[in-house]
Amino acid sequence: MHFHDVWFIAIAVLWAGYFVLEGFDFGVGVLLPVLGRDETRRRVMINTIGPVWDGNEVWLLTAGGATFAAFPGWYASMFSAFYLPLLLILVALILRGVAFEYRGKRDSVTWRRRWDAAIFGGSLLPAILWGVAFGNVLHGIKIDAAHNYVGNFWDFLNPYALLGGLTTLVLFTLDGALFLTLKTTGELRGDANRAARLTGALAIVVGGGFLAWTEYSYRAAGHTGGTGAASVALAAVAAVALIVAFAANLGGREGVAFAAGAAAIAAATATLFTALYPNVLPSSIDAAYNLTVANASSTAKTLALMTVIACIFLPFVLLYQGWTYWVFRKRISAAPQAPESRQPETATR
Repeated sequence: MHFHDVWFIAIAVLWAGYFVLEGFDFGVGVLLPVLGRDETRRRVMINTIGPVWDGNEVWLLTAGGATFAAFPGWYASMFSAFYLPLLLILVALILRGVAFEYRGKRDSVTWRRRWDAAIFGGSLLPAILWGVAFGNVLHGIKIDAAHNYVGNFWDFLNPYALLGGLTTLVLFTLDGALFLTLKTTGELRGDANRAARLTGALAIVVGGGFLAWTEYSYRAAGHTGGTGAASVALAAVAAVALIVAFAANLGGREGVAFAAGAAAIAAATATLFTALYPNVLPSSIDAAYNLTVANASSTAKTLALMTVIACIFLPFVLLYQGWTYWVFRKRISAAPQAPESRQPETATR
């Protein structure tokens, strides 16, 4: 195995980690206007992700940085082609982060409602656009022999990519609902359970359809790699994990349901990357123009140095993030709170 193969796997792992962890952040934000029927419930929902949401975004930054360093050709072509969608995602993430910090700065219902809308929009838009973006990566985009994008924005809105956007939205919403069942109490916990049942059933249908379409049409288009059996197996794992999550939620086994939902997202992400390999960005114009792990990577010496650095520092990052989740592991109750003008956004643990 070459270093560029190792870093392709590493980037796949980073994206899987990002989608699993940021997925429930997005899901909680999307569910905010649905389950947050009063200020206390909205405060509790936001507090469930308050200590971890910014740490979860580190996975995105690391994935982007690793792509830039390990596969500069992939980074350049993809980020130039997806400039507008990625800009929209960036604006949404910034707006959502600002909303988390500012919603409690003034004792005003209108003020808080506006920032709650920003949290909802800043969660909904990335939840859809990440699926659309990855759907287009699998589908192939119009890149020429010089690896320049020659299409337009509307080319991204093809049926397969739109289904990918719906899939990530449903999976992240399910992840958020299952997370709320673990982190809340009382009526909010019950409502989150019911939301998880609905989104779980929808995720089985939509997610299963997207994975089946991936396995069929991606190969029919000629973008085949040497890992077809592995991608089919991973797709099956993702489907089974979704079914387990749905069944466990029905049976009241909330921890099992959340773990299975996270496994489904991780397996689905692995399915996409496995089906993509050895390509990193297929061309819909001519397969000869495809960017691959070989022609888009940095030099072997660069990748070797990156591997050493990653092996040294990655354990510290994982330990710190694991410690954060351990410290904030308890449920959050919907106990009465002091006015927001006098007390920051906290909740009883």
